[in-house]
Amino acid sequence: MTIAALAFLFALALVPGDAPPARGWDPAHFAKPSNAELKKRLTELQYYVTQNAGTERAFSNEYWNEHRAGIYVDVVSGEPLFSSLDKFESGTGWPSFTKPLAPENVKQRADPRMFGGQEVRSAHADSHLGHVFDDGPRPTGLRYCMNSAAMRFIPVDRLEVEGYGQYLSLFPKAKPAAK
Repeated sequence: MTIAALAFLFALALVPGDAPPARGWDPAHFAKPSNAELKKRLTELQYYVTQNAGTERAFSNEYWNEHRAGIYVDVVSGEPLFSSLDKFESGTGWPSFTKPLAPENVKQRADPRMFGGQEVRSAHADSHLGHVFDDGPRPTGLRYCMNSAAMRFIPVDRLEVEGYGQYLSLFPKAKPAAK
């Protein structure tokens, strides 16, 4: 059986909310999955947030109180978005960051529903991530207020294994996990 056939069979076995094993981020090889495929791969909340510009509940989402070192990637594409090094306690109940880890993977657009805030979307998957406001701390003065459901957290000890080893140098005290 070919590798492609095995990969196809593996993908069929996934249940909603599961994702195929991560292999890092390569924009040259990313094609956004169809809506039907996204509905299979994502949980209802992940789909609602990323594809319908939804918002999850404050203080009851997965990463608002996450304090481990690592990076946050788009749940749809895997594109790197934010680092725990730029995360801060905003008191809003959502994970908040002062700046993107990879600005080329984040885009903003006006959102008439948000007074003073801009919608934040991933550049390649076009996933709704949250909003950015100009009331954040130094050095940027920005608060990227993100939905946990739009992201996947990769702890620093898993960066190499999951294909994001280029970010290990940001965390000099951390040791990668054994392969």
